[in-house]
Amino acid sequence: MTSLLASATRGVQRPRIEKVPPYITTAGPECVELAASAGLDLDPWQRYVLKGALGERADGRWSAFEVAVIVARQNGKGSIIEARELGGLYLFGSRLILHSAHEFKTAAEGFRRIMTLIDNTDDLRKRVKKVTNSHGEEGVELLNGARLRFVARSRGSGRGFSADDLILDEAYNLSPESVAAMLPTLSARPNPQIMYFSSAPLLDSLQLRALQARGRSAGDAKRLAYYEFSAPADADLDDPAAWAQANPALGIRLDPSFIATERDAMDDVSFARERLSIEEDPSAAGLIDMALWAELATRTPLADPVCLAIDTTPERSSTSVGAAGALQEVPGLRAVPRVDGLLGVDVIDNRPGTGWVVERVADLWKRHKPIAVVIDEKSAAAMFIQDLRNRGVRVETANTTGLAEATAQFYGRTLPDALTLRHPGHPALTAAVAGARKRDLGGDGAWAFTRRDVTVDVTPLISVTLAAWGHGRFKRKGAKPMIVYA
Repeated sequence: MTSLLASATRGVQRPRIEKVPPYITTAGPECVELAASAGLDLDPWQRYVLKGALGERADGRWSAFEVAVIVARQNGKGSIIEARELGGLYLFGSRLILHSAHEFKTAAEGFRRIMTLIDNTDDLRKRVKKVTNSHGEEGVELLNGARLRFVARSRGSGRGFSADDLILDEAYNLSPESVAAMLPTLSARPNPQIMYFSSAPLLDSLQLRALQARGRSAGDAKRLAYYEFSAPADADLDDPAAWAQANPALGIRLDPSFIATERDAMDDVSFARERLSIEEDPSAAGLIDMALWAELATRTPLADPVCLAIDTTPERSSTSVGAAGALQEVPGLRAVPRVDGLLGVDVIDNRPGTGWVVERVADLWKRHKPIAVVIDEKSAAAMFIQDLRNRGVRVETANTTGLAEATAQFYGRTLPDALTLRHPGHPALTAAVAGARKRDLGGDGAWAFTRRDVTVDVTPLISVTLAAWGHGRFKRKGAKPMIVYA
């Protein structure tokens, strides 16, 4: 391996897949020069991305309205972001730049990095009017009114703003709902741009996979600039040449020997995705068609009475409370097509650990009087049974036969010839569905969703599966008026 590593000491500086709209001139070199003046020296591949991303048409507007960069972690995509944000603030006349990340700690780290560049550069620092360090309000404003703000993503992120530039980091965790909330912020600006930065898509990365499909298509680029640093799907995972193809920073800030260590420590699927940017094939899961799952989404909430269920990971790292019930008719929402036996499911709660579960479920029981709370008697969630019963909660258990029946019923509702399930698109549930795998329960082909050897938290899926089973199995008299769970 030593000789092979020596042959791959430098990452490939051009993306394997690239699509760039035509442009007349580019502001890329100017942006690179500004970054260098602040002590940020960019690699050749980073300069190359900025050159195309900041291409300009004859009318002076960006040739690319959208820019997508897919590259493995620790290669330096953050430096491209910082250079682009400096350019927006100091060169391009942007009035507001919004930087969004899936987790606030990532957005906060981006804020600290950009402020280090500004603070250490006299010419940039003296043009700053105000720096906001309040948690959740981090940002900087220049004397000319240009602003850069850092926000964590949510369905309401960006609402009320009119932004020139959207920087969307961690785009693998970007939902269509988040994009829908943020895109209108660009509509009133004369020369807007949205930039997506990410490692390879996960199974449930619906927005990023859509971008990837457009970037890989044979059609014209139109207004999408797409850069994908990846190895081919059939690449030899042990080939350092494939490592170099997917990691432009190899030999610059990534040591080949460290990647060799990662290869030994990670399974094939994880290494391919995290280091070679080879996305996991959705068809590999083979359980629930994600395209059909997307079609089953509805904003229509559940109506009382519902059935609840709890599921916990074997190591008790995460717990979900799921619900199943009929769907409400809500004025102003698009009507749900009438389907015989239609059932709605939702994730009421999904949090780390177990310490919060009993209080939360007892409160739901007291306020909403659900039909029952269902728990797999052989799962880690069985730890809650007695405590909940002591609080007056009706707990019903599912044995192996019940679990197999619940899984078969749930799965059957998602098949093309049925489609009698609806869900509101909860991200944790969608991720669990995308990553679901089978485990054999023995005899007659009975199976359930496995909790082990999966790359996602499947408790949201198992909890709604049990809740749907319980809703059909158990009954409650004296249903209260319809309510919305929140």
